[in-house]
Amino acid sequence: MDIRPEPADTNSDIFDSSLNLEDAHFKEGYDDGHSHGVAAGGEEGRQVGLKTGFETGEELGFYRGCVGVWNSAIRVDPTRYSTRVQKSVRTMEVLLDEYPMMEPEDERVQEMMGDLRLKFRAICASLGVKLEYRGYLKGVDKKDVEFEVLEALALFMFEEKPVKTLNVYYSTLLQQRQVKLPKMLKMMLACCKVYISESRNRSALETIEQAAKLFPEAAVLNKFEDEIYNRVGYTVVSRLAHKSPSDSCPLRSAVLAMVEAAFDAIDLESHSGSHPRLGVVDHICFHPLGQTSLNQVAAIARTLAVGIGSGLQVPAFLYGAAHEDGRTLDSIRRELGYFKPNASGNLWIGGPNSQFLPLKPDKGPPLAAQGKGVIVIGATRWVDNYNVPVYSSDIATIRRIAKRVSGRGGGLPSVQAMALSHGDGIIEVACNLLDPSKVGATSVQLEVERLAREEGLSVGKGYFTDFSQEDIIKRYMSLDSPP
Repeated sequence: MDIRPEPADTNSDIFDSSLNLEDAHFKEGYDDGHSHGVAAGGEEGRQVGLKTGFETGEELGFYRGCVGVWNSAIRVDPTRYSTRVQKSVRTMEVLLDEYPMMEPEDERVQEMMGDLRLKFRAICASLGVKLEYRGYLKGVDKKDVEFEVLEALALFMFEEKPVKTLNVYYSTLLQQRQVKLPKMLKMMLACCKVYISESRNRSALETIEQAAKLFPEAAVLNKFEDEIYNRVGYTVVSRLAHKSPSDSCPLRSAVLAMVEAAFDAIDLESHSGSHPRLGVVDHICFHPLGQTSLNQVAAIARTLAVGIGSGLQVPAFLYGAAHEDGRTLDSIRRELGYFKPNASGNLWIGGPNSQFLPLKPDKGPPLAAQGKGVIVIGATRWVDNYNVPVYSSDIATIRRIAKRVSGRGGGLPSVQAMALSHGDGIIEVACNLLDPSKVGATSVQLEVERLAREEGLSVGKGYFTDFSQEDIIKRYMSLDSPP
């Protein structure tokens, strides 16, 4: 068969093939360049995204940690932080919770990050904290790293889990900068509050304080005197050895020496005051600080009770963690008639009306010691004492207010309150704050003010009888050479 070529299209341009070839090469080059650009750009974008995401997460984590510290500090003592600061901390927490971590294209991210930075700087300025985020904590030497935020960290020392977590974090952080973790985070400390029924006899108080100085390992960090109540409170702090027996620790020895000196220098029969009491040394309570456990201080309390009950022959009653059933302080006091004045004018004068005790002591003789009375010894978590003056002479009305403030009377949970005369025209609502991290002085102050207004009475500013637990630790650590 004769095969002939197709006839040429008379309408085609002889230059079309050359022009098409140029377009084909251009498209092929563009496609190759585009595919390589997409691949390279994707890898570069992934690396930039990872870096930016990590930096954002690191910054958010830094703010989250600071908010956690501040919130814990506020729970321990709300009165130390202004309403404005507390509101700013809450706002930061909300911003952190709402930050769209998994939605980086959310148009709000830049605005929310800007708001977080502004709030953070405002809080730091209000607190006087020299702290800023620059991808790391600013400062690399010991002086710079121990910035003021570590003071708030001490608040975590009274809750076992956070301490362990933060210990690991700060150990790692400071090791990276060749800085040791502050000693305060590693120390085992114990605090003992000793309440003695005397404040007018200067010679007796000097004798008691000299007895404490015989044991320099223990430090008296606070002394609160009230001449109207005729009562003094001492706060004694000591380091505990990890394996030291509880009956040979310096804190126990110092407190026992103070008790013995008080018994020698004070006669309960000649005592009078407007504060209730059961004995010359009315009440002793141990509190764990640092990494010390409640059981450790409870063991010290029990051995002290043996020393006083058996050694000094004064009946000793145990409460809290020191008692096998966890009996409470107020239950002992009620059974022993602590809250009932035995003289006119709402006063307590002389010793007990009878040596016979309605409650069997845990240690010591079954009868109240002549001129010494009895002693109550316990171990608990930290308790704040906060007194609010009400300008009135109507003890019945103030007792009614105190009852309504207390948890027992249906008021504020973990608050114990009683009404005590405190001079002409003043009666105080004296409160024990058993869990100050949940119900603190601000709540008590506001509640007393509210109830007093209902009675048409005015109220003064309340006061603490001791430093806060974090201040106690700071004062101990600030000693020239902690014992």
